[in-house]
Amino acid sequence: MEPKNKLSELSDEKLLQRRDMFKGILIGMYVVCVVLIVLLVYIFFNKGFSAISIASFVPVFMLPVITMPLYFQVTLLEKEVKARNLK
Repeated sequence: MEPKNKLSELSDEKLLQRRDMFKGILIGMYVVCVVLIVLLVYIFFNKGFSAISIASFVPVFMLPVITMPLYFQVTLLEKEVKARNLK
């Protein structure tokens, strides 16, 4: 079965729209990740090690791993945009 939405079959407008949407989502995810890391470090230093569990850090450090497929999709979209000589 062929994939429904090949990047080469998308119109220029749809391609740029999808790229911008995924870039926005990716930037938002990384901003959330940085904010969570800063928050956990703040709590860690102000409350001490006994007030925060090490398990609290696991979801924060998994966010970059979770966003990798999105990053790869943005990379593929960027390559297609450059191949079409779009802005």
